[in-house]
Amino acid sequence: MKKWMHRYGEITAAAVSGLGIVAAAIVNNYWSSEVAVLLYLFAFIMGGFVKAVEGMKTLFVDKDLDVNLLMIFAAIGAASIGYWTEGALLIFIFALSGALETYTMNKSSRDISALAELKPETAVVMKEGKEQQARIEELQIGDIVIVKPGDRLPADGVVCEGTSAVDQSSITGESIPVDKERGDEVFAGTLNGEGALFVEVTQSSESSLFAKIIKMVQEAQSEMPASQNFIEKFEGIYAKVIVLVTSAIIIIPPLLTWMSWGDAFYKAMVFMVVASPCALVASIMPAMLSAISTSARRGVLFKGGAHLEHLAKIKAIAFDKTGTLTAGKPKVTNIIVYGEWEEKDLLGKSALLESLSNHPLAKAIKDKAVEAGIAYDHAEMNDFQALTGWGLQAQISGRTWKIGKPQLLEQYAGENNGWLSNRDAVRADISRLEAEGKTVTVIFDETCHIGVIAMRDVVRQEAKDAIANLQQAGIKTVMLTGDQPKTAYAIAAELGIEREYVYAGLLPEDKAVRIAEMKEKFGTTAMVGDGVNDAPALAVATVGIAMGAAGSGAALETADLVLMNDDITKISDSIALGKRAITIIKQNIVFAIAVISVLIASNFISGISLPLGVIGHEGSTILVILNGLRLLFHRQEA
Repeated sequence: MKKWMHRYGEITAAAVSGLGIVAAAIVNNYWSSEVAVLLYLFAFIMGGFVKAVEGMKTLFVDKDLDVNLLMIFAAIGAASIGYWTEGALLIFIFALSGALETYTMNKSSRDISALAELKPETAVVMKEGKEQQARIEELQIGDIVIVKPGDRLPADGVVCEGTSAVDQSSITGESIPVDKERGDEVFAGTLNGEGALFVEVTQSSESSLFAKIIKMVQEAQSEMPASQNFIEKFEGIYAKVIVLVTSAIIIIPPLLTWMSWGDAFYKAMVFMVVASPCALVASIMPAMLSAISTSARRGVLFKGGAHLEHLAKIKAIAFDKTGTLTAGKPKVTNIIVYGEWEEKDLLGKSALLESLSNHPLAKAIKDKAVEAGIAYDHAEMNDFQALTGWGLQAQISGRTWKIGKPQLLEQYAGENNGWLSNRDAVRADISRLEAEGKTVTVIFDETCHIGVIAMRDVVRQEAKDAIANLQQAGIKTVMLTGDQPKTAYAIAAELGIEREYVYAGLLPEDKAVRIAEMKEKFGTTAMVGDGVNDAPALAVATVGIAMGAAGSGAALETADLVLMNDDITKISDSIALGKRAITIIKQNIVFAIAVISVLIASNFISGISLPLGVIGHEGSTILVILNGLRLLFHRQEA
């Protein structure tokens, strides 16, 4: 019942108030005016109670005056001079506009924080070969939890057994379930499909991506855009001015015998109604919250309306390279064999030598061997040695093999004059590959079997489109990376980022300095990153944007905006949505000021009736709220 009242209480009270007015009008015409007054009082109480409480709280707790009390005073004033219908109508329309605004806020809150209802309270844990129930808070890193078909995952973790399709739409916004198997990462709060999964817990319940999202929601609901803060400060000052002018209208004209006390009071009530800034106050937050709600449904989570406002004004965006523009996992791009030696043999020997290493480059070589269907046996290898800073060495089939940096080959060739007969060709190939921004590994033995393997972190599939969309929108794109310049330039060229806006070899503090320079040069600047080393730059940027699925905890904590499924093409969509929100807010403000100005002028020049003033003023409030609600249905950019 409490939940129902929170969601539908205001709109129900407004509807009952409206029915009370209709009933009062009928009773007044066909039965008793005294009974009609009682029905009007009922309509006053039903429609005005919530706003009266809010206004009194502002008056006595915050020692300020707001638009809520102005409307209550105006309605009571109208009733006091016999205009019960007009006063009740004012209360009804004011209550209806308030209910619409509350609906917008609640809708936004539900769209973003519906995840809280998805959190399972217990998990099935495998301990000592038996299934046991445990509370989510009791799960430890390393525990194995069993996720049955149709259950929600209780924790962030890695699949250690089983296959299934997992619906991640609640976390990442992906509409299609994602296939999960051994080694794949899964998130708390997502819905398991038809297969059973055994998942090793990798994050505590407080550190899960799910928990971080809930925290972000709480921050988003408490932070308002600068324009709204200005309007709220303006409202307090403006309300006091209206009270002073209203008092002056009531007192001065009768004292100067310009009009009777009754006429002056009536004109003052009309002025209080038409001059109140209801529409102006409602111009911003419904639109902003609707935009944030729409973004959340698409997997883009803002931590507050201020960041949406800033994003709409972005002039330049800096991207971290590894894990943001690229996949963050190197892949083999080139294999070159010299002499009478087959590529399959090269891959097999390379994978065997690297089989004991966990280095990302070693993993790329092993993955390539698996992809090619090449098997290798550790029993064939002995006398394994790590050549610190250079590579690896081992005995395979009676011969010594080495794998590592190109300098390792140069060193061996220098010690064995004449051994490398095609040195120039090998050097030329290595130089060419390195110029393409690739990391080169060489493999060789003492009998002059030589091979070169080139690897590079591959560009994310959607990164090119994201950069192109931003550049088309007139936004400057910049790359910041700690990687070597050759690699950075090659990746940038592939993405279409101008070479002069590529900064390589940067430490975390260097990235922050570059962002500060960009803000000075371009103005409003965003930074997109995923790692701990990006956190300083994310903090310095006007808008920090973190990769939600792959991002580190530090990046998620620091960022103002989180891409829940790591899709950077949604940045341009969010910018377009932000610009649309700003446009609608400007429309609302201009419209609200115009209506207020016309109504005030009409009241002083020729005089307008209280019913017309009520309809004009409160009607404009409802219109600006409905205009803001259009953003709930904003279409994503193609």
